Amino acid sequence: MCAMTKRLAVLGAAGACAALLVAYLQLPAAEATVPPPAAPVTGNATYFDGLGSPYGGCGLPQAELETQDFVALNVFDTPGDGSYNTRPVPPAMADKMGVWDNGRNCGRWVQVKIADYCTGTNDGALGQPFCRNGSWTADAYNGGVLNMLVADSCADTNAWCRDDPYHLDLSKASLNRFSKNGSTLGDLYPNHWNNRHVAWNFIPAPAYSGDIQIGFLSGAQRWWPAIAVSRLPNGIHGVEYYADGAWRAAQPNGDMGQSFVIGGTTSGGTQFRIRARDAADAPLFGGREYSFALPDACSAQCGQAYTKATYTTTGASPSVSPSVSVSPSVSVSPSRSVSPSASRSPSVSASVSASGSAGGCTATVAVTGSWNDGYQAEVTVRNTGTTASTGWTTAFTFPGTQRIASSWNAVTTQSGTRVTATNQPYNAVIPPAGTTSWGMVVTGQNQPLTAVTCTLR
Repeated sequence: MCAMTKRLAVLGAAGACAALLVAYLQLPAAEATVPPPAAPVTGNATYFDGLGSPYGGCGLPQAELETQDFVALNVFDTPGDGSYNTRPVPPAMADKMGVWDNGRNCGRWVQVKIADYCTGTNDGALGQPFCRNGSWTADAYNGGVLNMLVADSCADTNAWCRDDPYHLDLSKASLNRFSKNGSTLGDLYPNHWNNRHVAWNFIPAPAYSGDIQIGFLSGAQRWWPAIAVSRLPNGIHGVEYYADGAWRAAQPNGDMGQSFVIGGTTSGGTQFRIRARDAADAPLFGGREYSFALPDACSAQCGQAYTKATYTTTGASPSVSPSVSVSPSVSVSPSRSVSPSASRSPSVSASVSASGSAGGCTATVAVTGSWNDGYQAEVTVRNTGTTASTGWTTAFTFPGTQRIASSWNAVTTQSGTRVTATNQPYNAVIPPAGTTSWGMVVTGQNQPLTAVTCTLR
């Protein structure tokens, strides 16, 4: 039986604390120091009961996975050290990054082969040898094979998740679904398990012949359109979205590697257009574009953990990845306990909390969502003059110790309680009687703004 400790909370789910989430969105990519295996490597294998609620580490509910045979990869590579827990791992600490690669290996498939059995103690004690007082021994189960999906992450403070760079944490329900010579090894667990060695490597999606799936996450709305992309032929390394006439790189949603925060084709719009790159950094399906709208169920914000989007496509047609035969695929006992995810509180219906005018414009602020110790707001700038602007500035003073954790459609600066927001190049021009808007996520006590000023250039 696996003696995994309670894993760290998966940061980045739309239901997690928004203030922490957005602080991680801007981290640049860093290369993992543990190479992703194209050829089989050997590592220890443990098991866990299932994905967290509502999401696994890759940003999908378990029910939305294309298979229930899934694995978790190591977030960190810190032999002998269980204290480091910053995720996503920043570029300056890339030497501590595990094969999880800040989620960049999410949605990929691995082929897992059963290897030697441990005849000793294999409890994952940090800093202790694996299989103490025993040896690794081949038996009749060696060579059992199962193809599995990367859907979760392992950040536990034990030797498996820290000392062994190629450790795999397997879905417990899958342990008795491995097959050998055409027969299912239905009794591998529990009597023949003891946290075995496995050999594994990345493979193309087995017998892939379909297309991707796109869904909005809990809390998603027009100003925070967080999506998850799944059912992929070879994982996903990036998403671009089309906005205001140009393609823009979407920010990763923490280290949930299949989730990204995109933008509408127009500022604050509910129509979206994306394209993606796979794990080889190649354009998915030759640069195929996917167009979709915010579902009606998400008109205020998405209340469900996952709301599937219906899309249309343009561009290159999907090509079928090389087929890999799929091993017979099943089923759960104590192990690693699943960490809870905090929930974003229901959004507050838009209510103006402040307004101001100067220099031919007015500015109004509406709270679009709130939670403990934070809120999300939208600032609307209106040109009340007779000529088009070439730029604009809004400014206000927080009534308390609030901080801007994230913003969009504006360049924001904060000095103490004073905040200034200026236009982006793409929304500088506001015609007479026209409007533009920008948004922010604020941390700190939910106190309304007392004054907002606006000037045009």
